[in-house]
Amino acid sequence: MKHVAAFLFFCAAAAAQQRVVSNAQQRIVSTAPSITEILYALGLGDRVVGVTRYCRYPPEAQSKPKIGDYINPNLEAIASLRPDLVIIQTNPVRLAERLTTLRLRSLEVNQENIEAIYRSIRIIGKATDTEARGEQQIAALQNGLGAIRARSVRLKPTRVMFVVGRAPKRLDGLIAVGKASYLNELIALAGGENIFTDAVAAYPQISFEEVLARNPEVVIDFGDMANPAAVSDAHKRDVVSVWQRAASLEAVKNHRVHAVAADLFVVPGPRAVQAAQAIFDLLHPVYTKSGLH
Repeated sequence: MKHVAAFLFFCAAAAAQQRVVSNAQQRIVSTAPSITEILYALGLGDRVVGVTRYCRYPPEAQSKPKIGDYINPNLEAIASLRPDLVIIQTNPVRLAERLTTLRLRSLEVNQENIEAIYRSIRIIGKATDTEARGEQQIAALQNGLGAIRARSVRLKPTRVMFVVGRAPKRLDGLIAVGKASYLNELIALAGGENIFTDAVAAYPQISFEEVLARNPEVVIDFGDMANPAAVSDAHKRDVVSVWQRAASLEAVKNHRVHAVAADLFVVPGPRAVQAAQAIFDLLHPVYTKSGLH
């Protein structure tokens, strides 16, 4: 019986080793910036063979072959990379089914909220044998976000509007952060009161009149800066100056309109702590400058 037990142990160990070696050789294609950031955070950058044209972080991801974007992925480009695994977000163009017809293995995740980020890290970690690294990443996120929440609950909430879309140089075509969004969670965690949290949509289109009626104390404007890497300081100043046309807003009167151009705000993933901290700093500048913790 001892020999049988030893043999079974050897077989199990050999199978586990084979699984690790197999996964260690995976060629992975990412179809979303948030997925790319998770892969790199898990130490899998060397296995990534393809990313979208919007995958800008970490910087080394920009040198990877491009496969289009989330809405218009190029199936021929993906197949040409001979991936062992294609990781996709819940997708409006039925990408998983289309990949299956090409006999490509896919893994579907989403990062629609903070809990979903944790789940995605676990799912990807399990599929790539980086589960331990994944749990470390999750713990770091939970600790970092918890620390920000612990500071913000002691402060008076700041009424804020976060703009994610706007007609260039105009105050129309406004799209704001609503209730069902990742950014709404970060705003609340950072001690903000989203003035459009009653909007059911994740990113509702709103009128300028609604903004005037709700009168935010702070405006954070990501509006017409779709490519953060190309945004200059002059562009940011122009964004702030556009809001001078709404002189009656409390945010404008108190010089609390902030133009932001950073992917970390719109890419839910491992940089959630940095995004929450940046929002906290904009909402509570006196607290931040004082160095209180």
